Amino acid sequence: MKIFGVAILAACFLVGHFIGEELGRFFNLSGNLGGVGIAMLLLVLLNHYLKKKEILKPETESGILFWSTMYIPVVVAMSATQNVKAALSGGWAAIMVAIIATAACYALIPLISRMAKNSQSYKPESNA
Repeated sequence: MKIFGVAILAACFLVGHFIGEELGRFFNLSGNLGGVGIAMLLLVLLNHYLKKKEILKPETESGILFWSTMYIPVVVAMSATQNVKAALSGGWAAIMVAIIATAACYALIPLISRMAKNSQSYKPESNA
């Protein structure tokens, strides 16, 4: 049933891409405005809905999970390439904002790592 997972992923991508293009047109921009993010949000919401209604079979769920893990790194790499091109053509202000945002993310890695370690060490008490 991995094919069904691919069909759900493809449908979410197409709907997200269409909505992103329409948002771009609405705001008078020459590009897709958040289409990939909308597609991922749709995939998460649809996956949650199908699980809640017990329609989603384990095979289909594994298909969605497999293709989602393959899809996200590719899309992030493609978006990063477009962002770099846009930043370089946007001037020094865009480049400085990108450098500051990247430095802030690197600075937050130790804090996030500590938070993750603390949340993993938490063990709820059982009433047994």
